[in-house]
Amino acid sequence: MSKPFSRNDQLRLAFRFCRAPVQILAYVLRGITLASVRRLPLRPYILCAVAKTLQDVFDAHDIQYLCNPTKQVYETWIKEKLFLAKDGGHQGVNERLKCDIEPLTDGHSSILWLGDRTTAKKIVLFFHGGGYTTPLLNGYMEWMWRAHIMAGIDAEIDVAVAILEYSLSPGAQYPTQLCQAAAALEHLLRCGISPENIIIGGDSAGGNLTGQLLCHIVQPHPEAIPVKLAKPLAGVFLVSPWLTKRTNHTSFAENGSIDMLSASLVNLVLQDLLGLDWAKQAKDSFSHAFPLDMSEPWIESLNTITKNMYLSVGYHEVFRDQCVSFVEEVRERNPNLELYFDLQEQMAHDFILLEGEDKRDGECIKAMKKWMKGVLLAGAEAN
Repeated sequence: MSKPFSRNDQLRLAFRFCRAPVQILAYVLRGITLASVRRLPLRPYILCAVAKTLQDVFDAHDIQYLCNPTKQVYETWIKEKLFLAKDGGHQGVNERLKCDIEPLTDGHSSILWLGDRTTAKKIVLFFHGGGYTTPLLNGYMEWMWRAHIMAGIDAEIDVAVAILEYSLSPGAQYPTQLCQAAAALEHLLRCGISPENIIIGGDSAGGNLTGQLLCHIVQPHPEAIPVKLAKPLAGVFLVSPWLTKRTNHTSFAENGSIDMLSASLVNLVLQDLLGLDWAKQAKDSFSHAFPLDMSEPWIESLNTITKNMYLSVGYHEVFRDQCVSFVEEVRERNPNLELYFDLQEQMAHDFILLEGEDKRDGECIKAMKKWMKGVLLAGAEAN
């Protein structure tokens, strides 16, 4: 639970608001300069600079005070989508959109449904990003709708998205979110949904949580409910995933000034997630927290968990090199796994979210939708 926002917190926040415009200007000018030198589109990198400033200026406590809670974002987005659908401009909205919230057994997490779970043939279990500190954003709802629900409409296969509302750090730290993700997947399985009809995935920290869950399926974490799959999952997607604690890759040095993330920001998020003294803890304390850091072998078992994987990362983001290393290791150890690696040449971190915030089908959303549609059609052919 997030601690109350005190009078002192409000005064501190006011000072930070005064600081923000100057820092935004400095970061935007730097972003424009670097994007121009690299011949990249300016608008997304201006947004990158703004996002970087907000993370630099405001801490997790501030962000959770300023942002609407996940449930409120979800409910408001659905109401607005239904209102816009009255004009008849949105295909298949009314029958696929209603507020449908399923609390999970821990009392702190829920599944927020997008689409009709009672008629869906495929389920997407989604873990949103935001460094484990930021609630759900409208951009995620747009992404899920445009890339996953619409892929189902195009393929004539009903899809529903199960968005996990997980506890935010630093109020809730690792392995809380892993326990909630495992409980969400186990809940879907207990409801009678076959693994071959489930796709799981997420972006950034949500990609990290997806990786944690994959590790947990292979090597169960003692604090999380075990998840046993009778069959492989239909698919797994990772967007700009956070896969290791390391920040010494070349891509951090190359892209730390143009990306919305940097080594210093990643280390702050790491402290929020694992605790201030995480470096002093025993190595096995965070055994499942980062897929590339796990000492126990697990990657070679991926082809027993899923037959299809999609991983996208921006060439100009700090996580690029760790994603490349992960893809190389997965391919080497799982030659029969169909893995589509989308190294997006003009993108930085999590640009699919920026497209969602813009409410447009950009390059990233189109690529995700194409992969999703392929997974749906492959499953239909197999049946």
